[in-house]
Amino acid sequence: MRLFSPLTALFLTATAALAAPPCGGSFSGFVNGLKAEATAAGHAPATVDRFFASVRQDPKVLRADRAQGVFQLDFTTFARRLISQDRMNRGQSNARKYDSTFDRIERDYGVPRGVLLAFWAFETDYGAFQGDFNTANALVTLAHDCRRPHLFRPQIMAALTLYEHGDFDPATTTGAWAGEIGMVQMLPQDILDNGVDGDGDGHVSLKTSPPDALMSGGKMLSHLGWRKGQPWMQEITVPARMDWSLTGTESPRPISDWAAMGVKPRSGQWQATNLPASVILPQGHNGPAFLAYPNFSTYFEWNQSFTYVLTASYFATRLMGAPIFDAGNPDPGLSGAQMKQLQRKLAKRGYDVGKVDGILGAGTRAAVQAEQKRLGLPADAWPTTTLLKALK
Repeated sequence: MRLFSPLTALFLTATAALAAPPCGGSFSGFVNGLKAEATAAGHAPATVDRFFASVRQDPKVLRADRAQGVFQLDFTTFARRLISQDRMNRGQSNARKYDSTFDRIERDYGVPRGVLLAFWAFETDYGAFQGDFNTANALVTLAHDCRRPHLFRPQIMAALTLYEHGDFDPATTTGAWAGEIGMVQMLPQDILDNGVDGDGDGHVSLKTSPPDALMSGGKMLSHLGWRKGQPWMQEITVPARMDWSLTGTESPRPISDWAAMGVKPRSGQWQATNLPASVILPQGHNGPAFLAYPNFSTYFEWNQSFTYVLTASYFATRLMGAPIFDAGNPDPGLSGAQMKQLQRKLAKRGYDVGKVDGILGAGTRAAVQAEQKRLGLPADAWPTTTLLKALK
């Protein structure tokens, strides 16, 4: 389920970027280039030969990379599809079963158990399905593909290092189509940087050991910027009228400002009054509403899909005792074809909406909100047929 994050490009060093052979061309020639790069970096030639001996191009990986239609769903539909009562029950059961592990994570890294339980559930259904793509093949296939080679090349070298440590088998290690491994789906470089031997057996086994996977995930979130002791999100109610252009992840304000506008917690009290926060309206001002605290931004270091991030963040609050969200009565959204039409219109107006894919991502949301404000429509970043028709 995880959408590969472009932020893993941070693991690519300037030297590797300069030395990297080009993408594309003959696959065997590309692999030979990788072998030369690995040997030049100091890996033993015999080890490099063994690592790459079984690597094959996998067209299924490329099809998966280009077919992520699930992220075209609106938040309410997506959340209801992913969050079942069974997942709630198993999450609570796992919280009890691994209580001591979660206590250690909260003590050492400050990440609440609900946050990791939600990722564990969404990434692999609590470890039940961790992906059946050969990881080495996936990484090399995606590095050879010229869409985002710089994101995947460093992961190949990280996998080679794991192989040298005895923690990766290029012939048998499997995971997600984008190269993530284990119960919480971590990339090879993530494992090198944040792998933790949570069960004390001397190995970091993210595929078979929940303590290892959960501890490693907690360390990674801490490394990505999670702030200990701070909330991440809570549900709110919004007034019938306010300046909707102030909403969105890029417009944090003091809680006092939101309260003065009529924004209120849906239940209980504000989780923090000393932190800036953003009002998020995933389906416009008539739909569900949430307040996002600074920790919410850490989710985007894990995954770049707005819908996935919001759903994972919400599920974490549910696992920590929050009620089911109020779906409200949002204005009907656009179909996939209409969303693509809208993106093309916005692109012609000079907005950077990224790929025309029918997905309401951050760039499209920002463009929608700007055009809504220009046209005098409620600037809540939720595209409707009214907006589509207004964009001549």
